[in-house]
Amino acid sequence: MQLQPVILSGGSGTRLWPLSREKHPKQLLALVEEETMLQATATRIRHFSGSLEVASKMIVVCNEEYRFITAEQLRNINLEPATLLLEPIGRNTAPALTLAALAAKQTGNDSVLLIMPADHVIQDVARFHEAIQVGIDQAISGSMVTFGIRPDRPETGYGYIKVGDFLNNSTAHALQAFVEKPNYETAQNYLDEGNYLWNSGIFMVRASVWLDAIAHLNPAILSACKESMDGAKVDCDFVRIDKSAFEKCPSDSIDYAVMEKLPSSPNLNIAGCVVPMQAGWSDVGAWDAVWQVSEKDALGNSLHGDVVMEDSHDCLVIAENRLVTCLGMKDAIVIETADAILVTNKQNTQNIKRIVSRLKEANYAQTDNHRKVYRPWGHYDSVDSGEHFQVKRIVVKPGGRLSMQMHHHRAEHWIVVSGVALVTRGDDVMTLVANQSTYIPLGVKHRLENPGTVDLELIEVQSGTYLGEDDIVRFDDIYGRTQC
Repeated sequence: MQLQPVILSGGSGTRLWPLSREKHPKQLLALVEEETMLQATATRIRHFSGSLEVASKMIVVCNEEYRFITAEQLRNINLEPATLLLEPIGRNTAPALTLAALAAKQTGNDSVLLIMPADHVIQDVARFHEAIQVGIDQAISGSMVTFGIRPDRPETGYGYIKVGDFLNNSTAHALQAFVEKPNYETAQNYLDEGNYLWNSGIFMVRASVWLDAIAHLNPAILSACKESMDGAKVDCDFVRIDKSAFEKCPSDSIDYAVMEKLPSSPNLNIAGCVVPMQAGWSDVGAWDAVWQVSEKDALGNSLHGDVVMEDSHDCLVIAENRLVTCLGMKDAIVIETADAILVTNKQNTQNIKRIVSRLKEANYAQTDNHRKVYRPWGHYDSVDSGEHFQVKRIVVKPGGRLSMQMHHHRAEHWIVVSGVALVTRGDDVMTLVANQSTYIPLGVKHRLENPGTVDLELIEVQSGTYLGEDDIVRFDDIYGRTQC
């Protein structure tokens, strides 16, 4: 039996806008450490030395929309996922875990699954490993394990777990109940009573035990997930879940679908248990939480980028592109990006999703993507735009190859800044180096490749009546894409 890490990499993190966006969510960002949150989650279990051997490769469940950057971030830390399951649409954590359990069972092993959201911070990895070992002992015996965090304040942004007595010869507790996010008074009562823990969202269970539990308590999820996996297709490093089958799947969380029902389901014969964990955990769900877990100066300010503070304290300021100055600020949150700036205070961070909703209703592009957009071949940055023109800085990685494509509504000018470009334009194939350029007329098939060993950088000037990314007709693509 092995310990099989499972990373759930869904969600959009709207409360961390403008850094977190729908197509570049918070788990793909380096908010607290140099590594992104996904990378930190993947490496967190790397040196575990408990009673079970850790599987050499992990299972990652992510949205199809950001499959390439997820795979790229894992490759950058020398980790290759055993299975990268692509959800065509979001259906919450219970279906995601069910897909992972079915994938684990396909290997012929009934592994102990360690289910970790990709967007959490854990500052004390050694204590995290200690809690995992306690959980392993319970999971092997057939229990469904969840990890609880001892509260240090009456937090209203987390769900809570009510714990019972200690289990025999263990620091784990019996699970009594899951409770919703409380109001302040109720949260203070939980803190005073002492038998309530924050729900960390981290779980541990044998694959067969989870499948038995979901079959008994929410069979519609299991049925839809089985059908989705039966119709799945392997594409390069990815497993594409069948969309038509997965659309039928109910959306539900691990908590609601199974965990909270365990205490009232004696016929199921699966116990729920809670392992307390004091490991510097945070779900980093909003900007005030980022401030809490970040390094601060003597005045309580957490500053990132080119920031100058005067007569200000207990602030979080992130400057990605420009100088940001603050004067006479207290408890302020200032987040500067290339195309959007957020200014609020720590008391309002839970409500940022209201701003994001308004922006979406008004069709602001800043809710979906950053100005810099990542692609499997590299990235582009939209430097400038106006009526009938757009300027992009394009970087193509060594070996990167854009699709053979054509545009109905725009022409393109390419100017190479550095590196070597292999350009296909109609029937012509040419090699361009720094300071050379070419023109792609409207309606002509073309392709851009980097045959070199260093990044290819070029400036693209688009001109035409329509400049949207959906004006791409693909004829051939090594990444299996049918749209941009």
